[in-house]
Amino acid sequence: MSKTFCGYCKAEDSKVLYPTIDIFGNHFTVNHCNKCQAYFLAPRPTDKQLAQAYDSSYYGEKDEKFEGRVEGFIDYFRRNRAKRLHKHLKNGAKVLDIGCGNGKFLKSLTLFGKYELNGIEMEGNSANRAAKIKEIKLKIGSLKPDDFQAESLDAVTLFHVFEHLTEPMETLEIITKIVKKDGIVMMSFPNIDSFQSRMFKGKWLHLDPPRHLFFFSPNDFKDLMEVFGFELITEKHWLTEQNPYGMVQSSLNLITKKREVLYEALKGNTDYVQGYSKASIMLQRLYFIGSFPLFIFTDWVASWFKKGATVEFIFRKK
Repeated sequence: MSKTFCGYCKAEDSKVLYPTIDIFGNHFTVNHCNKCQAYFLAPRPTDKQLAQAYDSSYYGEKDEKFEGRVEGFIDYFRRNRAKRLHKHLKNGAKVLDIGCGNGKFLKSLTLFGKYELNGIEMEGNSANRAAKIKEIKLKIGSLKPDDFQAESLDAVTLFHVFEHLTEPMETLEIITKIVKKDGIVMMSFPNIDSFQSRMFKGKWLHLDPPRHLFFFSPNDFKDLMEVFGFELITEKHWLTEQNPYGMVQSSLNLITKKREVLYEALKGNTDYVQGYSKASIMLQRLYFIGSFPLFIFTDWVASWFKKGATVEFIFRKK
């Protein structure tokens, strides 16, 4: 099979849109599939490139992925997501978070009710952090067809995970099987149809090559989930956790030689930011702090047009 096959449907019929470069200097293009309408990274990253992209620096090498204040900021939004999901669940519901990271989202659910918590996370420091949360039944690896019985789960969540999957169609098929009738699927991913994506193209933060293998526009994805037997409950575009920083980092990517310099600095990736002085990193931090309120406002405007940089859906199985 050609290396330019679609990341979702595996078709080889596509149109090249624009080039991009990952943090390791590898060159790719973003293509649009003429069969399923997905956008995908081409050529398909090799196993070696993906292993490099998911090394220990990706998950953060300290106690948390990000420095303390940033991690606290993210925790606030994890709790809000948990609260939004809680509104659709009954006490005692069985929940699976695919790509559960450090497990804090699942842990946050216990603030609102009693649930059976299941998590799946790839091997690495995030999985090590999740393993310390005793309430979570954790699987290290990926979702497989025999992991859960048919119609055994009340909710499945995937937060910025779907675009990473090497077999996304198979994953949706498994989810459809294991979620109960009237069960919930809650997920978020980058909006390739957003104003940010159109503005920054290959420099867009949320493109995140080579880890993000494919994208769907929100409208195309809603049609896809309808085919799998899910109806849309809510659609959210104003997501302050992700979108304003997308503007910060993407605009910095226009002027820095490497992409995602500030983002990697916030993770403590000192190897990557070598060559950038302390003064340069400090100026980027000050730009982040100073511009963030403005970009919250611009994200609010974009959300009115359903063009926010990321999108969150809640679906119910019919």
